[in-house]
Amino acid sequence: MNNKTKHSIRNFNADQHIKDQPHLVWIHPGLHGAWYQPTWFEMTREIRALGWNVTLFTAGPKSLKKIYGVDVECIPKPNIYLLRQAIFHFHLLRILAKRWNSIDFILFGSMTALWILPLKLLRRFKKKSDVLFIMDIRTVAMELKEKATMKDRIRTAYGWLVHHADELVADGLTAITPRLADMIGIPPDRLWGTWPSGVNVERFSPAIQNREWPKDGDRIQVTYIGVLHYERNLLPLARAIVRANQDGMAFSLSLIGMGTERPSLEEISQQYPEYIILQNPIPHVDIPPKLAEAHIGVLPFPDLPQFRVSSPIKLFEYMAAGLPIFATRIDCHTDVIHDGKYVFWAEEASEDELLAGLREIWEKRASLKQMGTESLKAVEDWTWEKSAQKLVRALENGRERRRKLKFSERKSSQDFDLESGQHH
Repeated sequence: MNNKTKHSIRNFNADQHIKDQPHLVWIHPGLHGAWYQPTWFEMTREIRALGWNVTLFTAGPKSLKKIYGVDVECIPKPNIYLLRQAIFHFHLLRILAKRWNSIDFILFGSMTALWILPLKLLRRFKKKSDVLFIMDIRTVAMELKEKATMKDRIRTAYGWLVHHADELVADGLTAITPRLADMIGIPPDRLWGTWPSGVNVERFSPAIQNREWPKDGDRIQVTYIGVLHYERNLLPLARAIVRANQDGMAFSLSLIGMGTERPSLEEISQQYPEYIILQNPIPHVDIPPKLAEAHIGVLPFPDLPQFRVSSPIKLFEYMAAGLPIFATRIDCHTDVIHDGKYVFWAEEASEDELLAGLREIWEKRASLKQMGTESLKAVEDWTWEKSAQKLVRALENGRERRRKLKFSERKSSQDFDLESGQHH
């Protein structure tokens, strides 16, 4: 199937609701007004392309029917702290109760989890009792304890509560990676499947044709796009870049985003403006052109539990843009790259090891273009289409597992002799 045909199928399925399509209700309260969140928008497109009816709910004005070209249903949410979530979910539950007979699956994250309880109770009294509730877990608390705010601590405590009460709110769970499922202790009989992050290759691959690779004497452009938080290890990277230039190499580092480490990064950028370039966040549509200006995509994350279990979207976007990767050798990177020939490894997240990696890049700078080609080839295994297939398979397998369980329970009940209290 060519790309044009796939695109037309996506548009057709997004706008037409056929009765025999499985109907997935997907809930995320925070999509409107946020920076582009490709997981929900790209996955909705791809699941619709697989023949499913997907209703994506988020908060926003009722008049808003599309976000980034994707059909959505918006529910107004007032900007009143704490109450806003209650009001949003109250209206959501009313809508879902009215549409109950058309729904097969309800997929939600931890923010929605406890609000689902009334619907689970409602299921007991509805004629259609096969609607299934699935909680999807994409991340764990990312803030370092010593830097965490009170809001961070409340969010972490809420996440802990939800993860330990999942049997009350969900029939099954999905997770971003098997490592995350293991880390938070999801039992195998509760885990319906895992599905990673992905990338729209068509959107990013033109960057490789528009890139000018460095010639002798040119500065190598290293780029990071994402949040600039303390735990992302960006300040040691910036210091390593400065030291590399002081040692006679020629690098510049572009850091694009906002976060808790930004003030420290601004200081070093002001001190070394030719080496460290700090930019504000950019719309997602502007990321591919920005990556066309880069020669290396960098991921300097330390070996912390929250990074080991992740599936980094930015890694896939760098690869789809045809960039060689400079990354720390941690599980979330090695699980994707393995022994790929398009990566420069920093064995640890320390400034010295990052500097050692920069030295290797400088020595092998003539191979950057070929490494970029290898990077683009490798990303074919990490598209949103592949992730959508995994999620759909998880939902279908989970439904079949539930059917077998209910059949077994029904058969056991029928075999039980109520008078003697014995099994036949």
